[in-house]
Amino acid sequence: MSDFGRFQHPLLMYFHENQLSYPLAPTQRRDFHLGFTNIISAFAADRVLFNSKFHLNDFMESASRLIKQMPDFKPGWMIRQIREKAEVVYPGCQFATGLMNLKKNNIIKPLIIWNHRWEYDKNPEAFFDALDALKEKNISFSLALLGEKYDIFPDIFKQAKEKFKDEILVYGYVESRNEYETWLKKGAIVVSCAIQENFGISIVEAVRSGCIPLLPDRLSYPEIMPGPLHSKVLYQTAQDFLKKLEDMLVNYKDYLPLQKQLSSDMEHFSWETLVKQYDSILEDFLL
Repeated sequence: MSDFGRFQHPLLMYFHENQLSYPLAPTQRRDFHLGFTNIISAFAADRVLFNSKFHLNDFMESASRLIKQMPDFKPGWMIRQIREKAEVVYPGCQFATGLMNLKKNNIIKPLIIWNHRWEYDKNPEAFFDALDALKEKNISFSLALLGEKYDIFPDIFKQAKEKFKDEILVYGYVESRNEYETWLKKGAIVVSCAIQENFGISIVEAVRSGCIPLLPDRLSYPEIMPGPLHSKVLYQTAQDFLKKLEDMLVNYKDYLPLQKQLSSDMEHFSWETLVKQYDSILEDFLL
């Protein structure tokens, strides 16, 4: 039990996000009190879990920076103790049973899937800039703009609704899980331009359904994609993103051999697989 406080029962804490490193919108200012609350909470817990190695390391680095900014008392030992009791446990994902029929040979206009929240931290501007360039080059594609949106969301989605009206097949959040999974199965390519992602459930779901991913070579993405395929499914710059996306669209059939390997690799993020790890951790924790 931590010396910071005494609890009647052991305390296990799971970080899916944190207030230390979450990127701010242009009009926001960081509330350091919230970040320090994360540090105190992690320190008080008996065990701390993170949803990826990237997130664990990002949290520790951000927490250390905040501690160093304190004017007087700088409890660096808190960070060391948090790291000693921290580990990574991936979140479980819900998949359809078994591998579905993944082949999509007859696609004339490959369907690009966007299945992220409609918010600034997912960097939709970079995504739509690339689509603009592809359309100017007369590269054929269709578009599924999925993902949750709130009352206030980036205006670029409203502009995209008009600009890509001939390409968009679905626009906005779909309430039905079955409908969402149907769109993923129809998808050819799933992309991300995110500036913040601690795991990437939406990407894992899409890849499991047969979509070929195209993701930034940073954040949690290199961790969740198989290493031998990084050069094919990860990009370095905006120019690299555009080049690889164009190649995927024009030569889509050449990427079909990757489908089964990528889809199968996502299986180790399924609840059926990960629940054993959660059970083991909870059993050990409570003994």
